[in-house]
Amino acid sequence: MLERPPAGTIPDTPGSYQFKDADGRVIYVGKAKSLRQRLSNYFQNPANLPPRTFQMVSTAASVEWIQVRNEVEALMLEYSLIKQHRPRFNVRLVDDKSYPFLAVTVSDEWPRPMVMRGRRRKGVRYFGPYAHAYAIRDTLDELLRTFPLRTCSDAKFGRHERLGKPCLLFHIEKCSGPCVGEIDHDSYRRLVDELLEFLDGDTQPVLDRLAAQMTAAADSLEFEQAARLRDRLATVRRAIERQQMVGDRSEDVDVVGIAEDELEASAQVFFVRKGRVVGRFGFLLDKVMDLTPDQTIAAVLEQLYGDEPAVGYPKAVLVPTLPEDIDVYQEWLTMQRGSRVDIRIPQRGPKRQLAETVTQNAQEAFNRHRLKRASDHNSRAKALNELQDALHLPAAPLRIECYDMSHLQGTDYVGSMVVLEDGLPRKQEYRRFKIRTVAGNDDFAAMEEVLTRRLTNYLADRDKPPAERGRFAYPPQLLLVDGGKGQLGVAVKVLEELGLADEIPVASLAKRFEEVYLPGRSEPVEVRRGSEALFLLQRIRDESHRFAITYHRELRGKRMTRSVLDGIPGLGDKRKQRLVKELGGVRAVQAADLATLQALPWLPDSVAGAVYDALHSPA
Repeated sequence: MLERPPAGTIPDTPGSYQFKDADGRVIYVGKAKSLRQRLSNYFQNPANLPPRTFQMVSTAASVEWIQVRNEVEALMLEYSLIKQHRPRFNVRLVDDKSYPFLAVTVSDEWPRPMVMRGRRRKGVRYFGPYAHAYAIRDTLDELLRTFPLRTCSDAKFGRHERLGKPCLLFHIEKCSGPCVGEIDHDSYRRLVDELLEFLDGDTQPVLDRLAAQMTAAADSLEFEQAARLRDRLATVRRAIERQQMVGDRSEDVDVVGIAEDELEASAQVFFVRKGRVVGRFGFLLDKVMDLTPDQTIAAVLEQLYGDEPAVGYPKAVLVPTLPEDIDVYQEWLTMQRGSRVDIRIPQRGPKRQLAETVTQNAQEAFNRHRLKRASDHNSRAKALNELQDALHLPAAPLRIECYDMSHLQGTDYVGSMVVLEDGLPRKQEYRRFKIRTVAGNDDFAAMEEVLTRRLTNYLADRDKPPAERGRFAYPPQLLLVDGGKGQLGVAVKVLEELGLADEIPVASLAKRFEEVYLPGRSEPVEVRRGSEALFLLQRIRDESHRFAITYHRELRGKRMTRSVLDGIPGLGDKRKQRLVKELGGVRAVQAADLATLQALPWLPDSVAGAVYDALHSPA
């Protein structure tokens, strides 16, 4: 058990601290402006600590610290220690996808552009990263007509050099033929430099040079050469059009978007250089500890800029939320870049629109990640088995039902029931309930009504022949309610009153800390973070919430759009729409006399009379 260091031994200075377990392994690394103040937060009453922080402190056997001169050095030291030790309680990069870059081997005797993945190498200039390798190859294929650099491997280059014959790319003008001496080193190096300038976003000099060469060739009556230069100019312009223009040519910014829940965060970054989007990068973070939005963006910035990005450091970083200790992060990035770097939230204009696009990309990547987990059979089987063990169920819960309530200040009260069978949504089994007996805002009473109605129908159906059973014929192997101990108590009460307490297991899932409660236990059950079981519970809870909200909005929309024509005998939706359209609105229908209504050939006289009476009765 971790003991508090003696009073006065913790320095009141900036630094990094490390919690270690009984075996001496580093399990958590943090940074602080004041080590004394920060560490004292870990030695308070355990009841006041967030669950995951309490778990970390309970696991730790000792704490050490390293003093530094300022907060920026503390931040840099923290990043280095996390990279070295990979502590289990620190934020982790959970996806290992290697994004492709467009790389130019500038240190080679004859540099070549190529698609490259993995760790960066010395003597190579990187551009990107890009989402797909084919996007790089398509762009490179277009640029080779303007910058005819070799793209062959060193082995192939040496083979053609020995043969004294160029390859096909030379003959179709996509290579300048350095292997056979068709271009000297100085001219080849100029092509390399121009390509690097172009990829850096400085495209205008290339356009101007090609336009001038094309004009000079035409003036010299070299029309074939002029035509080739015209085609190259068009090719370069097409390549430029592929890069989204989001600002003026002096702007170098990175735009960060985040989508997150309590367990993970998806981050997407668009790199803008010389006003153009030149690359993007995305990754997922396992939060491990409880993080606020400002702490999440701080963790994303550390992952993004701990090592220098391939496209270099920007002049500004646009974020959805400012990080905690923003001055520290701005000073850190300023040191890394060598000039001022601002971190800010875009407020309006193209930057705001681009930030919304990046955030949308992050949300879509997050949704794909969760769907991938949900669709994987092995993950689903593992989730059900883990759930059985964690909740001490008699069998793997092949059918799980989850219930949630939704209302607006007690109006349009509804409940939802969603079903997972074998870990997959079974939407034809979903049910929604309009609350009948609860007046005002009372989630407990509403939950009791919904569960009573559902389980009473089950009791009525279970003894019938299969052909005569209704919509609630099958019991859940796990009944899950959205909420904490209060909602769990309601579910237990209903099950006991109906004699089903020994037949149907029940649990509740509190959203705040993803805590799972079971009957008869005052403390929540620990479902391991990052486990498939917790993702399964989270997914069904979110689905029940979505289903309830959708039904609530539907009822509220109908109530708010009720018309004086509703409820008139014989006047259905189609007749009502046609009547309003032909007479020019509801007010016109109210003002119409009986003769006008009866003159409509498609409206029966009895219905016309009912409309007139309904609109002109004293009530």
